[in-house]
Amino acid sequence: MKNNLLITGGAGFIGSNFINMLNNINTSEFNSIVNVDKLTYAANTDNIKVCDDINYIFYKIDICDSSLVSEVLKRHNINYIINFVAETHVDNSILNPSVFVKTNVLGTANLLNCAKDYWQNNYENKKFIQISTDEVYGSLSDDKDLKFTESSPLEPHSPYSASKASADLLVLSYYYTYKFPVVITRCSNNYGPNQHKEKLIPLIIYNALNNLPIPIYGDGMNIRDWINVKDYCSAILNVLHNGRIGEIYNVGANTEKTNIEVVNMILDYLNKPRTLIKYIEDRLGHDRRYGIDASKIIKELGWKPIISFKEGIKNTIEYYRKCFII
Repeated sequence: MKNNLLITGGAGFIGSNFINMLNNINTSEFNSIVNVDKLTYAANTDNIKVCDDINYIFYKIDICDSSLVSEVLKRHNINYIINFVAETHVDNSILNPSVFVKTNVLGTANLLNCAKDYWQNNYENKKFIQISTDEVYGSLSDDKDLKFTESSPLEPHSPYSASKASADLLVLSYYYTYKFPVVITRCSNNYGPNQHKEKLIPLIIYNALNNLPIPIYGDGMNIRDWINVKDYCSAILNVLHNGRIGEIYNVGANTEKTNIEVVNMILDYLNKPRTLIKYIEDRLGHDRRYGIDASKIIKELGWKPIISFKEGIKNTIEYYRKCFII
């Protein structure tokens, strides 16, 4: 039986990389791959590369529009949904939280309701994957032995992470109340192609290439666990195939680095002076450290990251060197 896959937010950073990954592997299991995206400022359909033998369909749709979402589900007989849709930039969430609540919380709620109504309690060969973030867990101390696990309490510290935590709780409530076939992935910081240059790594590369100041919050010692987006996409596909209904899977590459370490690596690779670094006032509610324990997905599903940060950041720099106009 062939499956029909709905990808929401597929013109964004991770979603477009996921579709491109499907383009490069055997996708004979999918009768159609349907992408719906509102096409906000951070989305770009030019990032999506599909070959002619893939039945790929795109709709410009806001997932808050229940009639349009329901129509897509029916028209394409969707049985798999991966929800990539999200407003993600923390700085923007501090300035305008309501946009994040609408998209991340109400949009997810609408998508759940539409899928539930369409599937009508027949959940055989159905799956709804919610793409979430490690930021829902809050902040860790500098004790490197401490990591976020799937049972870590939710303690979001920004409107963005609070909206994602809220969406996660909604998703899980549909499992517990309706036995709705949900799975959640919570991933560490992604990097790679197709990312908007408001985010740290493309921002560093762009400014360095153009000899512009590189703004760094606070002392630059905030720690993030970095994973290449291609590794995360492989984890999502694994969860689509093998993830257990009602479960949460943390995804990370065990590559914790301070922000200033990342900046210095990029500057050194580009042979740019570290005098470009400009320390600025710290962001409100700035989490100090994230660290992911990915042992569950590694042990249960046999997934593991394969791209080292050294290799991945080199390829990412070269990608953006070609993209950015200097």
